Amino acid sequence: MTPTEAFAAARQLLFDAREDYPRAVREFRWPRLEHFNWALDWFDVQARGNARTALRIVAGDGSEEAWSFAEMADRSSRIASSLAGLGVRRGDRVLVMLPNVVAIWESVLACMKLGATVIPATTMLTLEDLDDRFSRGAARHVITNADGQAKLARAPAGVTRILVDGEAAGWVPFDRLREGAAGFVPAGPTRASDPMLLYFTSGTTARPKLVLHTHESYPIGHLSTMYWIGLREGDVHLNISSPGWAKHAWSSFFAPWSAGATIVVDAAPRFAADRVLGMLERCQVNTLCAPPTVWRMLLLGELGARPGALRECVSAGEPLNPEIIDRVKAAWGLTVRDGFGQTETTAQVGNPPGQPVKPGSMGRALPGYQVVLLDHEGKETAGEGEVALKLDPRPLGLMTAYLDDPERTAAVMAGGYYRTGDEASVDADGYFHYVGRGDDVFKSSDYRISPFELESVLMKHPAVAEAAVVPSDDPLRLSVPKAFVVLRPESTAS
Repeated sequence: MTPTEAFAAARQLLFDAREDYPRAVREFRWPRLEHFNWALDWFDVQARGNARTALRIVAGDGSEEAWSFAEMADRSSRIASSLAGLGVRRGDRVLVMLPNVVAIWESVLACMKLGATVIPATTMLTLEDLDDRFSRGAARHVITNADGQAKLARAPAGVTRILVDGEAAGWVPFDRLREGAAGFVPAGPTRASDPMLLYFTSGTTARPKLVLHTHESYPIGHLSTMYWIGLREGDVHLNISSPGWAKHAWSSFFAPWSAGATIVVDAAPRFAADRVLGMLERCQVNTLCAPPTVWRMLLLGELGARPGALRECVSAGEPLNPEIIDRVKAAWGLTVRDGFGQTETTAQVGNPPGQPVKPGSMGRALPGYQVVLLDHEGKETAGEGEVALKLDPRPLGLMTAYLDDPERTAAVMAGGYYRTGDEASVDADGYFHYVGRGDDVFKSSDYRISPFELESVLMKHPAVAEAAVVPSDDPLRLSVPKAFVVLRPESTAS
């Protein structure tokens, strides 16, 4: 069986057992492959002669652009050829810092085809954050727009600079990459275990964790995410998420395109509930994924009638309030289904389609994952404990390691389990109920916030002697950071 056939077979089983959770858990097995390149072995294969829309981006002014699967395959191959001509090689790290523009999808596909490792970056990064991407992340090439260009002015010498939507001295225009040779031919086969994505994620220390994913852990691993969302081939899928964060790769890239669905993108710079509700009808969206903060913003007004094509509603990124489920059910007759995962994994726990949903529960273990709770001694418990994944067999959707931090990797992988750092309880039916983080990291909207990182910034102010940051309850964003500050003796409060 070829890698393409093995991936397709695992995908088909989850399609066939879409509303048969016991069968999916019982029969699903991760395809274990020596070589696999999702962009070449899956995306390009399904894209041949495929005129269906792969990507549809709607701007804030209502204008839109769309590209077919065949067009995205061709464009990314041409860009891969051009990147190779610029010296991007297998294993090189490419920093991609862009808003929701087509160049993100083109760049990630192209880098995958080359075997280069993508460092996704939110446009909110500071200069210090970017310095860290170059020092510890060893980024050798950058792709950004005019806004990011100013931040990247002090990138190290020798870094390839590529500019989207503009021209500047020392920068290669991205449009020029689209003129590369068609029919990209890779330098050799891609090992499934080769690095593919490197995420920087907040932790309890000042230095973010470096989460390394491979050509199997995210592309194949997100079959669990595809199953949880309930995607079907030919669906139209809208995910509300910002680029640079793992949830964007989850639900605006791998899960929908693994299913053969159209990705719809809201590219407006700021969220607006009325615009998104209008998009659901205008774009005939079948599946909608949004964090609870977005659901709360949608519910500040009237949802109106159920959008005609909408079939599935899911939520992830922070705990889902039962009130949201009740109000959406009353308005649309649809149940918002919660899910749980991390940057380090794909969707581990969730409420898949057709299964009873218990309000307040994030669901049950998804196919391919054995989820347990550990007590303070590291033993499995039936009460409340730390959410952990059994490593025998190791779930394919789990990261390789925290790069350059073997001690931290060993700590979270000790004793035959991967420890998530999240606390939960489980009931007699196997439904997990989220309790909170085991460390001081907290969620605001669907962003992970480290108090230590914020405190470190506050301490740089010449008037600040001490600072402590805590989460403060917020009706819309779940929580917001609140700082308690002690001034230096020579400073005056104002």
